[in-house]
Amino acid sequence: MKLVVVSAGLSVPSSTRLLADRLAAATAERVSAVAAEPEVQVVELRDLAVEIAHHFTNGFPGRQLAAALDAVADADGLIVVTPVFSASYSGLFKSFFDVMEKDALAGKPVLIAATGGTARHSLVLEHALRPLFAYLRAVVVPTEVYAASEDWGAEGLPERVERAAGELAALAGGLSAARPARPARTALDVVPFEEQLAALRPAG
Repeated sequence: MKLVVVSAGLSVPSSTRLLADRLAAATAERVSAVAAEPEVQVVELRDLAVEIAHHFTNGFPGRQLAAALDAVADADGLIVVTPVFSASYSGLFKSFFDVMEKDALAGKPVLIAATGGTARHSLVLEHALRPLFAYLRAVVVPTEVYAASEDWGAEGLPERVERAAGELAALAGGLSAARPARPARTALDVVPFEEQLAALRPAG
């Protein structure tokens, strides 16, 4: 099984990455208890910011971005974690999923999580992240995880992490067996603009 973690933290170290690592470790432990140790890959979006911006302007992913998009599309389970900016997910987080192929997350189990300075932003998971991944036709696990500054080292967060990890492990294990293999990415076939225009001309 392959688990992919998408972290949108901007600083180093980052509470967003810390939460992502805890969720990944808990999920891997649940999976390895009943199956082989899963492969875990972390995608740090701050390292892809420039390539994401270029993708919007030229329509082509750079080498690192293409590898990250392929990893997410091929994952059996996905963990996504974003910091909260202006009561929603970060722009970098949204931009990454905006450049994905439209069916890449269809049927894929996703655990959503966020970090913020105050517990007042916890509803971002329900009013922003869950609708986003429902629109992308992913299967979002019932338990989401929000970590405010005061949650680190306090009661409640470890239990939420374990519960969400268990749900993702169960979903990923069940759905990955039924998901057809995704066709391998091939070299880009660039059609000259003149040919595209010719195809639009009426016959005769």
